[in-house]
Amino acid sequence: MLSKVALGEVGIILSFEVTRLSRNCSDWYPLLDICGYTSCLIADNESVYDPSTPNGRLLLGLKGQLSELELYTLRNRLTAGLLNKANRGELALNLPVGFIRNELGKVQKDPNREIQSRLELLFDTFLRLGSSGKVLRHFNQFQLKIPRRDRYGALIWKMPSATAILSTLKNPAYAGAYVFGRNKQKPQISDPHKKTRTPLPMDQWKVLIKDKYPAYISWETFEKIQAQLKDNYTDYSQNKSRGIPRQGVALLHGLVYCGECGHKMKVKYKDPPRYICNYLAQQFSIPICQYIPTKPLDAKVVQHFFEALSAIEINAYQQALEKVQQIERQAQLAQRQQIQRLDYQEKLVRRQYQKVDPDNRLVAAELEAQWEKALKELKQAQQAFEQNHQNFQQLHLPKHMIQAFTAIGKHLPKMWQEPCLTLPVKKSLIRCLIDKVVVNRTQRDLVKIRIIWKGGATTTDHLPVKVGAFAELSFAKQMEELIVKLANQGVLDDEIAARLTKQGFRSPMSEKVLTSTVTRIRLKNRILINQSQSHPRNIPNYLTIPQVAKKLGLHKDWFYHKIKKRVIQVEKDTKTRLYLFPDKPQTIEKLVKLKNGKVKTVAF
Repeated sequence: MLSKVALGEVGIILSFEVTRLSRNCSDWYPLLDICGYTSCLIADNESVYDPSTPNGRLLLGLKGQLSELELYTLRNRLTAGLLNKANRGELALNLPVGFIRNELGKVQKDPNREIQSRLELLFDTFLRLGSSGKVLRHFNQFQLKIPRRDRYGALIWKMPSATAILSTLKNPAYAGAYVFGRNKQKPQISDPHKKTRTPLPMDQWKVLIKDKYPAYISWETFEKIQAQLKDNYTDYSQNKSRGIPRQGVALLHGLVYCGECGHKMKVKYKDPPRYICNYLAQQFSIPICQYIPTKPLDAKVVQHFFEALSAIEINAYQQALEKVQQIERQAQLAQRQQIQRLDYQEKLVRRQYQKVDPDNRLVAAELEAQWEKALKELKQAQQAFEQNHQNFQQLHLPKHMIQAFTAIGKHLPKMWQEPCLTLPVKKSLIRCLIDKVVVNRTQRDLVKIRIIWKGGATTTDHLPVKVGAFAELSFAKQMEELIVKLANQGVLDDEIAARLTKQGFRSPMSEKVLTSTVTRIRLKNRILINQSQSHPRNIPNYLTIPQVAKKLGLHKDWFYHKIKKRVIQVEKDTKTRLYLFPDKPQTIEKLVKLKNGKVKTVAF
C-alpha cells in the first residue's frame, strides 16, 4: 500500500479506524508525509482527513500517538497480570524433562524410573568430577543417552551435548524452585523484530519460589553446582574464576593474584614456567606488573599447606564425630516430630473409622484404606528412626583406624611425590584449604606472599627469588662489604661462603652463597690471596692476551677468535691456564704482519 501511495495511484485510504494502520509513530508519520506529498486523503468512520493541511496532520498525529500509548498500555497490563500470576506460582511454565503436570495441574516427577535415574546420575557425576566437560566424556564413554524434548515437547533420547548438560545443571527446577524471568530479551540492532536472550544473575530473577516442585537435588546442592560452574569459567578477561584443576605443572594455577593491581595472574609455560600479571599490559599497553617463578612459589605455599594440614588433622576425627553427632541429633528431633504427627493422624483416622456405621461400606471402605495408609506410614517412620539410631551407635571406628585417620597429615608430604597423586589431584587438595594467594614483588629478589585460607584466615611470608645479577640483590652492598672485610683478614673463599650462608645471604641464582660469587667479588676489589694463584696478572718473560692486545691496539676477542680458528697457533699454559706469548720483539712483529694480512698464520 505504501508503494502505491508513493506512486500516486491511491487517492484516499479508507479505514474503520485510522490508528489500525500503524501502532508505531515511527511508521505512522512517514505514511502521513507521503500522503501529504501525493495529496492522498485518509478517512475513517468519523471523518476525512487531509495530511497536507495542518489541522489534518495534527488530528492524525494525535490519533497515532494515542494508538501507540494504547498499545503499550495493553501490553503493560498483560505483562503485569502475567507477572502477578507468576509471583503466586500459578503461571504454568514449560517444564523441563523429568517433570510432568497431572490432570489437576500439579507438577510431579516423571514416573519413568529410567528418566529419574539418568538425571540423578548426571548430577552425581558432576558433583564427583566437578566439570561439565568431564561429565560429557563420561557419558560418551559408556554410550549413555539422556532424555530431552523436541520442539513439540515429545520425549526423545539423545546422546548428550555440552549445551544439554549445562542447561540441565543450570536449571533451578531440578532443585524444586519455581523461577520466572531468568533471561532478559533485547531487540537486535540489525533486525528489531529479532530479540537476543541474555541470562540474568540469580539475584535479578523476577520470581523465585523454592520448594515448589519435587526436587532431584537440594537448593544447597544447586548453589554449589552453580558456584563450581562459575569457578570453572576460564575466560581471563573476566578475571574472577579459578578454572578447573588441569595437568599443568603450576600447582597454584587460578589461585595467584597480583598484589599491585589485584588482577589474577596467568601462567606462562616457558622455560622456566612463571606466574605473570599482564592484564593491564593487554588493556592499556603498559609494562607488566610483575612475574614470579612457579617452582619456588609453589614449594613455599605447599609447605604452608602441609603445616596447616598437620595442625588440623590432629582433631579431625573428633571434629568429624561431633559434626555427625550434631546432624544425628537434628535428624532424631525431626523424626520424633514426624512420628508424633503421624501418630496423631493415625488416631484421628481410627476415631473416624470407629464412628462410622459398618453397613455404610462406601464410607467405611474409604476410611479403612486411609487408616491402613496412616498405620503403614507410622510404622515406616518408627522403623527408620530405630534403624538410624542403631547405625549411629555403630559410628565409632576401631582404634587402629582412628590412628591411621589422624596420621594422614604426616603421610601426605611423603605421598606428595608419589605418582598416585596426579597434578589435578594435588591442585584439588590445595584448593580444599586455600582460597587465593596474593603475591607482591616488593624487591627484585624478594616476594611477599599472603595466603588466604578458606574461612578468611591469612598467612604472610616472604619468598626469596632468583635474580640475574649480583647488583639486583637487596643486600648486595652489605654482602660485598663483608666479603672484602673477610678477604682482607685472609679468610678463604669457601669459608667466607659458608659464613655468609649461615647469616642468611645467598648468590643471585642460588639459595646459598657460592664460592664463585665470593671469588668474583674479591677479584673485583683487587684482593689476591697469594701470588701463585691460577690467574696472575703478570708472568715473567711472557705476555698475556690482554697485554698483547693493548700493545697492538686491538680487542682481546680478536685474539681468541684467531686462536679458535687456528690462525694463531699457541697452547694454553697448564699451570696458569692462560695463553702466553714470548715477551720478545719478534712476537709483536709476527702479530703485526698477521694483522696487516702479510701472513696467514703465526705459531708460538
